[in-house]
Parts: sequence; structure tokens; C-alpha cells
Amino acid sequence: MPPENQLSSINENSVFLMERREVPIDFEFVTRNEWKARDPVHIEKMKNPVPYVIIHHSYIPKACNTSDHCIEAMLRMQSMHIDTNKWNDIGYSFAVGGDGKVYEGRGWSRVGAHAPTYNNKSIGICIIGDWSDDLPPENQLETVHKLIQYGVDLGMIQRNYSLFGHRQVREGTECPGEALFEEINNWAHFCAIAPYVYPDKSNNINR
Repeated sequence: MPPENQLSSINENSVFLMERREVPIDFEFVTRNEWKARDPVHIEKMKNPVPYVIIHHSYIPKACNTSDHCIEAMLRMQSMHIDTNKWNDIGYSFAVGGDGKVYEGRGWSRVGAHAPTYNNKSIGICIIGDWSDDLPPENQLETVHKLIQYGVDLGMIQRNYSLFGHRQVREGTECPGEALFEEINNWAHFCAIAPYVYPDKSNNINR
């Protein structure tokens, strides 16, 4: 279990820093406690606001359409990331289910494990499902837009942020799926070319 000061940072992050900023929230949010996440092995702080948002799909697990199934998907991803990949926690900052809810991963201010060299300067959002051939349902996409805007309003994401699909910042992956990638090409802040980020000790590996 992480030290007490690290657990305090988890609890603070779980309420989106609501005590510091009064920012209206218009989507349902499921905390780590609510989906019964395991404690992270280790926590690394991240400086905000970050300049990048990176969109992923889970591929496996497949799409979830009920809260129970989405919680199962979160638990499955976390177990795979910790036990198989040997990461500190689920890799993503947040995930969005087909139930239209946001599921807390590492949150706004903890370094993720979703895009090497970008991990310490980005929010990684996983849209649960395989979006190679089909688009996520409209409510799922709408929640992603709301989450990003919420991060901007909170001061966690820069207002002039750049948005990428995972494949743009890591070779050898089709993530976030061809259909979804074509969709995000039309989103505000989408950037066709991702800047090269030089690897260093703080960003070069997934943890």
C-alpha cells in the first residue's frame, strides 16, 4: 500500500479538487473507490496544466454498456496493467464507458502509463471498446468532450491543448482504432502531427 501522503493525494484527486475550484460537472463520475480499484504500487506526481490529451481505445475489454460491465472492464484493465505489464496502476488517467460515465484511473495529477515520452505531460483517456470498425455510441463520445472541457475549466489541461490518437505518439499500434481515429480527426484541438518529445528518465517508460 502507498504511504499515507500518497493515499491523501488519491482522495484529493478523486473529488476533482472541488474544494479548490467550483466548476460545474455535467457527467456522472465513478471514483476509484466506487469501482473498487486496487491501490497503486507507486504514485508519481504530474505538473498541471498539461499540453496534451491522448485518446485510446481498450480493444480488449470490448465495449461495456452497463455500469456493472464497465466496472468489470476497469478491474480487468487494472489487473492486466499491474500484474502482466508490471505497471504501477491502470495506465490511463480516465476511461469512459458505454454507460456514459467517466471512470477515474490515475486522475488529473498523476503520471500515467499510456504513451511513453508523453506520460508526464498528458491526460490519457480510454474509450472502452474496440473502435476499429465502428464508432462508440454518441453518449460515450459526448462524455469524452465534456471530460476534456472539464479538465480545461479546472486548470488541469491547457486551454490551447493538442489532441492526438495513441497511434500518433507510439509506433506499432492501431489504437484508438481506425473508425475512432477518423472521428477524432474532426475534433477541436486535433493535431495531425505530434511533436517529437525527447525521452528522458521521467518520461521514457511506462510505469
